[in-house]
Amino acid sequence: MQVATANEVAGILGECGGGCACGTCHIYVDPDWESVVGGPNDVEDMTLDMVFETRKPNSRLCCQIELAENMDGLRVTVAPESL
Repeated sequence: MQVATANEVAGILGECGGGCACGTCHIYVDPDWESVVGGPNDVEDMTLDMVFETRKPNSRLCCQIELAENMDGLRVTVAPESL
């Protein structure tokens, strides 16, 4: 999320500053990358359940994804409610 907000990616607001509380950084992870990124933790899962009607199996809050070298080339789509 910090990379997205620093680069002014449309739809990534990060209103809670990465606290997994607001959901303003909802993204869809490209299916080819789901196994690399992994799934949401319990808190993120609850936030996604409460906030979004547009939740999909590949939904994540980008504030909860810690980027690593093996994620070079990662593809995501900003969720429509964020745009």
